[in-house]
Amino acid sequence: MSEEGFREANRSLWDAWTEINSRSDFYDLDAFRAGATSLRPIELEELGDVRGKTLLHLQCHFGLDTLSWARLGARVTGVDFSPRAIRLAESLAEELDLRAHFVCSAVEDLPEKLDEPFDVVFTSYGVIEWLPDLGAWADVVARCLRPGGTFYMVEFHPAALTFSDDGVAFHHSYFSSSEPIRTVESGSYADPEADLTGTSYAWAHSLGDIVTALAAAGLRIEYLHEFPYSPYDCYPFTEEVEAGKSAIPGLEEKAPLTFSIRASASPGS
Repeated sequence: MSEEGFREANRSLWDAWTEINSRSDFYDLDAFRAGATSLRPIELEELGDVRGKTLLHLQCHFGLDTLSWARLGARVTGVDFSPRAIRLAESLAEELDLRAHFVCSAVEDLPEKLDEPFDVVFTSYGVIEWLPDLGAWADVVARCLRPGGTFYMVEFHPAALTFSDDGVAFHHSYFSSSEPIRTVESGSYADPEADLTGTSYAWAHSLGDIVTALAAAGLRIEYLHEFPYSPYDCYPFTEEVEAGKSAIPGLEEKAPLTFSIRASASPGS
């Protein structure tokens, strides 16, 4: 299958997941409508005050994080390749009277649809694995930042994606490959019992791959932080050890499950 074929298969899956996820307890749209934020302490603390800043959210799904940043005063634009997700994001923004702009686009095609610089480019949790070409991704990030702008990502640690269901043995390679990881999906990650069977295609990317791609695109890495917990209890091998923190039992301070990167565009770029 071609790269375009992989992308279309994933797009079809994410269209279907949008319907399932929007009804799930995982996303809890009722609480969000009542004013709850979908953002987690890591990104809230590390990215800080966004009031008055223009913020581009890549791979935004149906926009809860995008709209959460809008509630904090950012002027937001969300991007996702799923038409169904973008329609729902636009509907939520209108319903909640939040100023937000949404663009339906794959990341690599974004320069054809959006030509403006942003103060902040943001991406989070479970998105990097859907990208086959980190160089193209990083180039888009750099192109979308104004001079001196900030790129911030928080993501599940690539090491955690290699673990088997018991959280001990390696199941997938840590290192990147041009061949995607093919998975037959039952339900969705937000509702495993949902009536859906589909196929996904994902790519492994090491921390070295990610940092190198951003640096090659001209961004200055300010920090790389790693955390021994996930803010989501989304793995079969983790348990919640305290509110908002899940870890591998017996390896609570030993196994990396999340990382964050903050980088900046050159003031003269």
